[in-house]
Amino acid sequence: MTQTLFRGVRLLDLDVNDGMTAACDLRVSNGRIGEIAKDLSAQPGVKVIEGAGNLLMPGLINGHFHSAVNHMKGRLPSLPLEIFMLYECPELEVLRPTPREAYLRTMLGCIEMLRGGTTSVQDDCFFVPSPDPEIIDAVAQAYVDSGMRARLALDQPELSELEKLPFLRDILPPDLRAQLSAPQGVPAPALLESYAHLIATWHGAADGRIKAAVSCSAPQRVSPDYFLQLDDISLRHDLPFYAHMLETRLQRVYGEECLQGRSLVQYTHDLALLSDRMNVIHAIWVDDADLDLLAASSATVAHNPNSNLRLGSGIMRWRDMQDRGIPLCLGVDEAIADDAINMWSVMKTASVIHNLSDWDYTRWPQATEVIRAATAGGGQAMREPGLGTLDIGAPADLILVDLTALPFVPLNNLSRQLVHCEFGQSVLMTMVAGHIVAERGHLTTIDEAALLAEAAAFFAGKKHAMDMADKQVEKFLPHYREMYRRAGARSLPLERRLPNPA
Repeated sequence: MTQTLFRGVRLLDLDVNDGMTAACDLRVSNGRIGEIAKDLSAQPGVKVIEGAGNLLMPGLINGHFHSAVNHMKGRLPSLPLEIFMLYECPELEVLRPTPREAYLRTMLGCIEMLRGGTTSVQDDCFFVPSPDPEIIDAVAQAYVDSGMRARLALDQPELSELEKLPFLRDILPPDLRAQLSAPQGVPAPALLESYAHLIATWHGAADGRIKAAVSCSAPQRVSPDYFLQLDDISLRHDLPFYAHMLETRLQRVYGEECLQGRSLVQYTHDLALLSDRMNVIHAIWVDDADLDLLAASSATVAHNPNSNLRLGSGIMRWRDMQDRGIPLCLGVDEAIADDAINMWSVMKTASVIHNLSDWDYTRWPQATEVIRAATAGGGQAMREPGLGTLDIGAPADLILVDLTALPFVPLNNLSRQLVHCEFGQSVLMTMVAGHIVAERGHLTTIDEAALLAEAAAFFAGKKHAMDMADKQVEKFLPHYREMYRRAGARSLPLERRLPNPA
């Protein structure tokens, strides 16, 4: 039996006024929280960590992420999603990665997350131009080697671009229309074979630290038949199901133009696919009927406030979701739609952006709500009982935070200072499944310096290929801008963006 004893730590407790317990001891046994008491004995051979009155809390959980673009941070300006995606993930052969490339870019995200106290991630990974068993294996192996806990899905559409977006069929000239009318990526049977590989090879790997999930990318990007088959996989294996819905105004317009006035939430409900397994990602352009359907299904909403701002997508209805009891988790989204893989930054934005959407300040997010979304809410989304809590028997995914560091001096209100003052610099130690994976800002599981040097050299050499891909998609840009203009001009009975100042 492997054990670690934390001695003299204060435990995060969001139900008490000062946000934490008095000093106590916590024992980790076989990767789980085993015992909490005032004074616990240390048996011979047990690793003892002196807490010195610092804060022990659940690790943060990145509830939504795309690791495939970890190497592209800062590459793109702020753009609307539909134009952004032209440059983010064109399905071009020139961008096909090697397994080592996929490993390196995944590990870049692991390093950034674990250093700052993010212990778990839901990776809705896309594979350009198509999934390949060796690339899937490389991504999963990076998570194994880093020590991180991860859910891994294959975010792959199967329909043509003309079927996924409104107006394009009428806008494009015949030659480009023909080019975008063919199905992109990989057909459904091959995608299902990729899922079979993912689940058979990696689901439950590393003593259960690595598990599978499923993803349709978004309901409008797949056929109803494939959507149903993915749900069957999710149901049979009890896997989270990731689906982007109503991230942008254009997606709301898509429902008006292409789904007989139904929203994507309504469309998914009509297919009987909303469930407690589903992670509905973004959910910005929702109306009351959508929220009622989400609440009735017990689906989780994954809130990505930094990405929503970077791409100009809009402001989610935080309080309306909380009032309906809709479970919430928080996510970074991706390194080029946030440019940092930092859950502390996400928490801070989530705590303040919604202040602009409600005059009644009593309805603004509270720091305790935000922390719960970034911890226990993420655990619920991942379908991992106890994850993100300090309950006895919960996975020992823990971080030790230095309460003598500047963000907490003086200590006025722990919860608010965790959300508003901290950015990960005060994390002394990160533990996943009972194993210490980072200490004082560096991973213990890999040779960080060697890997970062290799990644820097590799992706400097990749820049030419990415520039070539940008040039290949530029011919579509004027037509996508026109699509975006038409969507903006379409009248809608709801608004999720701030009005232009007079």
